[in-house]
Amino acid sequence: MSRTTPATLALSRASVPFALAEYVYDGTAERVGLQAAGALGVSPAVVLKTLMVEVDGRPACVVVPSDSEVNMKKVAAAFGGKAAAMMKPADAERLTGYKVGGISPFGQRRQVVTAVEEMATLEAEIYLNGGQRGLQIRMRPDDLVAALEAKVADLIR
Repeated sequence: MSRTTPATLALSRASVPFALAEYVYDGTAERVGLQAAGALGVSPAVVLKTLMVEVDGRPACVVVPSDSEVNMKKVAAAFGGKAAAMMKPADAERLTGYKVGGISPFGQRRQVVTAVEEMATLEAEIYLNGGQRGLQIRMRPDDLVAALEAKVADLIR
């Protein structure tokens, strides 16, 4: 597995501190984030999933704990919109340059507005996808928010 991805390159270029954690990706897992948390031996609350959404037809990215479900009304409100929906997987892959199950909020082909679940910012460290299946980035939530100039909002049910 390559430890150099567009995500790790973007973080390195921006001088954002991070570490990498590898695990064996299970493509048959029903919930990838929960499988990653189990493989890494950490709480699912600190393993964040990156979801690509559309708010009033415009692309956006939300980052939430892997053990939670997104509330689309809250997502729309976070971006000042009226309606939000999950982006189709093929559209998400084309927009980000990553495969589903390996989408990182960093180093996307086209950077879009991003929101991070407020509860995740209370953790000392978080994990999020490093740009390929089986690769996680470990970092401080404050660095995540700052690097992406992300909104912090209540996004989950």
